[in-house]
Amino acid sequence: MTKGKKPMIPERRRPDPVPDVRPIWEYQADDRLRQTYEDYKRAFQVPWVGVAALALANYRTFFECWWRGMGKVVESRAYVERALAMRGLVEDKIAEFDPPPIAGRLRDIGYSERELSEIRDMIEFFSHGNFIQIPAFFSVTYLLEGGAFSDGGETPAAFGARHAPRLETPFVLMEPHHAAAETRAVYDDIKARVKLPFVNTDYRALSRWPSYFKLAWEDLRGSLDSAPYNALTQSMHEAIFETVAGLPNPAGLTPERIAEAATNDASVAELLAVSRVFTYLIPGLIVNVAFFRHQLQS
Repeated sequence: MTKGKKPMIPERRRPDPVPDVRPIWEYQADDRLRQTYEDYKRAFQVPWVGVAALALANYRTFFECWWRGMGKVVESRAYVERALAMRGLVEDKIAEFDPPPIAGRLRDIGYSERELSEIRDMIEFFSHGNFIQIPAFFSVTYLLEGGAFSDGGETPAAFGARHAPRLETPFVLMEPHHAAAETRAVYDDIKARVKLPFVNTDYRALSRWPSYFKLAWEDLRGSLDSAPYNALTQSMHEAIFETVAGLPNPAGLTPERIAEAATNDASVAELLAVSRVFTYLIPGLIVNVAFFRHQLQS
């Protein structure tokens, strides 16, 4: 991106039709891909590979080209500080939604303070982990849409410390085939409202406490598609791409290079369609997680 030039902001639009998204789950990965996944988790300091990255991994040449370009960037101080600065943007605004407090209702049905603390820890874990991964993934759409980074240069200084919170609560995902009918109904409602065929990792982790998650989702669902909600998701969409445009680029990733890698696996149009699914979904996801966090503040 030329200094002083306004960054290119791709349009945010709901995918219609939704393309075929085919994640390669960690248990399905061959040895080479499994090693890349481990490197991904180490670099981001998270125990899971986001569904967006799992979907990209289906396009192996493209995925490896992208990760070679971004792997060292995401460990840099410049990346970490910019990624985490975005978190304040959504959490400063979420109080305007007036999320109804939920802790008292959970205590009334038998939740202990330890259980409430575990839920808060899990929400904090995703609050951090989402933001640390988001700019890297949005760089895919940015490049495929023709956006340009800076002119490259030396690898930026590493962050050099742990930025992720320590997760003492076991990281357990409630997959649809694990869940009772009531939880599967919540999953179906989530998919219907976001009009996408899968349920994000965050929701599957929080559904470890089914009665909590049902209440939390019922509180949130009334805000979905409201004018304030749409305004906040749009502002987060724009803030993320502005952050992406300013990332360091020591590997010299360019739209041309990333498009060439894409054509080894599929078409640029197919990869762009898949990446747009997640650039549409993610702003809403981070607003929703902030809503859940605010519900449990007391």
